[in-house]
Amino acid sequence: MGSASQHLALHGAIVLILGMLLGIPYASAVKREAAAHIVNAWRRAHWSLPIAGTLMLVIAALLPSMKVATFVTWLITIALTVSAYGFSVSLPLAAITGQRGPAAGRTGLGRLVHLGNIVGAVMSMIGLSGLLYAASASL
Repeated sequence: MGSASQHLALHGAIVLILGMLLGIPYASAVKREAAAHIVNAWRRAHWSLPIAGTLMLVIAALLPSMKVATFVTWLITIALTVSAYGFSVSLPLAAITGQRGPAAGRTGLGRLVHLGNIVGAVMSMIGLSGLLYAASASL
C-alpha cells in the first residue's frame, strides 16, 4: 500500500470511529425526546461520517491499482481527508447548536457549521473528480 493510501486508510478509520461514536449523542437525543430537527441532525452526523470513512477505506484500497502520478493520488487523499474532517466538525456542531449548515449569513458557531459544510462539499468534489480521472486514466 502506498503512502497516500496508508494516510487515507488511517483517516478513513478515524472518521469511521468518530461517526460511530456519534451514535451516543444520537441515542441520547432520541431517549430524551429532543426536538425533531435535533434528532435528525444527530442521525445525519451518525450516518454520514461512517459512510465517508468507509468510502475513504475503499478508495485507499483502490489507489495502489491506479496508474497515475503520485500527485494525483495525494490530491485525492488530501481532498477527501479535508472533506471528511470538514463534515466531522460541521455535522456534530450543527446538532449541538441546532443550526443548519446550508444557510449563509449566520453568526458565531453557525458560520463554522456553514464553513465546514462548504469545505466538505468542495473538497469532496475535488477528491472524487481526481478519483474519476485516476480511474479513467488507469483503463
